[in-house]
Amino acid sequence: MPLDLVSSWQFFVVTLTSIFFLVDPVATVPAFLVMTQGHTREHRARMARRAAMTCFAVLGGFGLVGAHVFKILGITMPAFRVAGGLILILIGMDMVQAKRPATNEAPGEKEEGAEKADVGIIPLGMPMLAGPGSISAVMVLIGPSPEPLHLALILLALATAALASYLVLKGADGVRRVLGETGIHILTRLMGMLLMALAVQFIAGGLVDLGFGAKPMR
Repeated sequence: MPLDLVSSWQFFVVTLTSIFFLVDPVATVPAFLVMTQGHTREHRARMARRAAMTCFAVLGGFGLVGAHVFKILGITMPAFRVAGGLILILIGMDMVQAKRPATNEAPGEKEEGAEKADVGIIPLGMPMLAGPGSISAVMVLIGPSPEPLHLALILLALATAALASYLVLKGADGVRRVLGETGIHILTRLMGMLLMALAVQFIAGGLVDLGFGAKPMR
């Protein structure tokens, strides 16, 4: 397999796993079931589809305009990587404790959503799936001047994560029945650990680019 193809595949896998861990549709299953309680299977499938489409649109939109925002505000990518890493650490700490990240779900949002007929866009699509952490990660991954191939791979990873989120939410009853509360908590903790490792990588890379420390030897 050519080296470029291998590196592109590795980049896609890292991008997809990072985005999926941040979107974390499995942890959204309990809230989704509460919000759609008493509704038909068709209604739940429609809400899952809207949530997934909203997630893709929000993350893709922020990722594509991120470079222009940086230029307007005079923010450098290394500074944003450090800031994004700090946000990811906070989210990861909540996930390690099997808690829904506070940045993705405000107090009372689940109860308010249960009273709404259409919860697919808000709060499910945003901020529960597309929250500050996933938005920050996508903007960091795309960067100020992405190569066309990397941009295409990131958008493909976003679409794949959105599709996976749709399938998880559409089959929320089955996911909860198979995993149970304990299984969901264990999976959330594992994702939190991996997310914190990614956050440290973001911060370390940002600090090196800012001139703190030397670049690691490869």
